Amino acid sequence: MEHARVQTPSGIAAIRDLQESDIQNVVTYWHEGSAEHLDYLGIDRQLLGSSENTYTRFHCALRSGHPDQPNIAFAITLDDEFVGYTLLNRYDPQINFSHWHITNVRRRAAGLSTALYPHRIKTYFDTTPIARLIHQTRTRNVGVNRMLDKYVPVAETAIIDHPDGVARPGEFHIRYVLRADVPRLFEIVGGWTGA
Repeated sequence: MEHARVQTPSGIAAIRDLQESDIQNVVTYWHEGSAEHLDYLGIDRQLLGSSENTYTRFHCALRSGHPDQPNIAFAITLDDEFVGYTLLNRYDPQINFSHWHITNVRRRAAGLSTALYPHRIKTYFDTTPIARLIHQTRTRNVGVNRMLDKYVPVAETAIIDHPDGVARPGEFHIRYVLRADVPRLFEIVGGWTGA
């Protein structure tokens, strides 16, 4: 199912449910990419595990429609080509984390994250009963933080010993998004475009 479609300078960006045929792209990103990229992201290789572990994690994250599904993955496409994914990890109504990766290196810094951000957040709230989303972003990840600054302020900066996902401990910016914030995110975009 497609959840959003947006015209960008690079083409038509969209968010849809991750499909089984997409999972190998995710595995390739994590296990055949550069070690430097994984180091920059601060990935704990033991938590990441093997390519088989990654395949299994994402197979379990294919959206089932069950209201209690703990992990749900969505594909990011550009002109209908898979270029990345987002993963929502759910723990309770208030504790939920999202991860976002443009897996196609040629499509990074193309504005896709900025253009799709309100739609991504709306997709999480439309498909699950969560009340709050938490962003944890490494302080050194300038590009991601610059994008998020356009939409959501930093609530606090802290050393986190057990960050969500497969990240090593480190310094993170923490931001919160509530269900009630979704219309405001679209108003921000409207202010840029005059819509």
